[in-house]
Amino acid sequence: MAKLLSCVLGPRLYKIYRERDSERAPASVPETPTAVTAPHSSSWDTYYQPRALEKHADSILALASVFWSISYYSSPFAFFYLYRKGYLSLSKVVPFSHYAGTLLLLLAGVACLRGIGRWTNPQYRQFITILEATHRNQSSENKRQLANYNFDFRSWPVDFHWEEPSSRKESRGGPSRRGVALLRPEPLHRGTADTLLNRVKKLPCQITSYLVAHTLGRRMLYPGSVYLLQKALMPVLLQGQARLVEECNGRRAKLLACDGNEIDTMFVDRRGTAEPQGQKLVICCEGNAGFYEVGCVSTPLEAGYSVLGWNHPGFAGSTGVPFPQNEANAMDVVVQFAIHRLGFQPQDIIIYAWSIGGFTATWAAMSYPDVSAVILDASFDDLVPLALKVMPDSWRGLVTRTVRQHLNLNNAEQLCRYQGPVLLIRRTKDEIITTTVPEDIMSNRGNDLLLKLLQHR
Repeated sequence: MAKLLSCVLGPRLYKIYRERDSERAPASVPETPTAVTAPHSSSWDTYYQPRALEKHADSILALASVFWSISYYSSPFAFFYLYRKGYLSLSKVVPFSHYAGTLLLLLAGVACLRGIGRWTNPQYRQFITILEATHRNQSSENKRQLANYNFDFRSWPVDFHWEEPSSRKESRGGPSRRGVALLRPEPLHRGTADTLLNRVKKLPCQITSYLVAHTLGRRMLYPGSVYLLQKALMPVLLQGQARLVEECNGRRAKLLACDGNEIDTMFVDRRGTAEPQGQKLVICCEGNAGFYEVGCVSTPLEAGYSVLGWNHPGFAGSTGVPFPQNEANAMDVVVQFAIHRLGFQPQDIIIYAWSIGGFTATWAAMSYPDVSAVILDASFDDLVPLALKVMPDSWRGLVTRTVRQHLNLNNAEQLCRYQGPVLLIRRTKDEIITTTVPEDIMSNRGNDLLLKLLQHR
């Protein structure tokens, strides 16, 4: 009976990786999730095959999840419409709550049927047994067996904690649960007394900025965090992850950041190969709709480097929302994982970023000045000019205030705190970081990033 309950409450299983020859595995790193060697056959023919009951129940629950997501995003308009039509009275709300309760009971029944379908499948029963054993005892053998499965990452055990390095426990200067240190923007009106009256006057603007940043602004800036987009990209992400694990011997790990967010990472170790560049680790920072499964990690992989990819908070397996503080917290635990668990020295680490990933890359360079180099591809100096480009001129004050207070991606300011080698790659027809038209290369904000860096140095 306990196993049946585990099947009802267990995570969704996507794929079972093939067992592979041990001689093709690279040199392992102690205490990291161990992967298996790449298969000789295709990577895409080992998807977990659920029984009919589980398959149909999963489809119903997935459809309900999509409808819930659509309802969530459209709820302000729906409430406004219902209020105008007078449907929010008590006499109308009570019957609606009965319908909602009945629907929830039906969905709970569907979830139980899915659990029964899983319970009758020996593959799922074996998987849930390994998962439970790994949660009880995270031995290297249990982790090795768990690495053969691709499943809902929320149930993956934590592999590395932000407080794990002994230096963090002994030092008071490290990050707290509030987060790592960021460069804060200067006050707009310096020297003005911050009296109670001034605070009251600013309160409506601050509330408006907060609402804009946490609703429209964040989703425009990081569209990859939108659930519906992730749902549409799920097959592609699963294929990309299978390629990294089965063909590149990638090892997946969950890192716990200081803000409580869980960060999904993938590490490909090339130190055991004959290529000298394999001794260098490239940490990849993806764009605003990028995922390590299909992102810029392919570039250093093709060049023979060891690679550590990670997903932004709120992207795929990572939890949280991608605000600047959360982004920096995530980057901090990724770098700590590379140094203290994977065994790379800071001087052997290269930070490579695409587009908006330049924020976390420049933060890492500023906070870890001993890293070998920083590569910024199609990145920019500051978010404010780009935000003003896509918003009406009448919103200039609101946009500037919102970005500075909640979405302050000050790449140039952070990069100027780093004294090591920097490579900037500018695209000739970049429609994202130009302030006029893609063909106008003079309006590319990569130019401003370079100028500010040269002026500082």
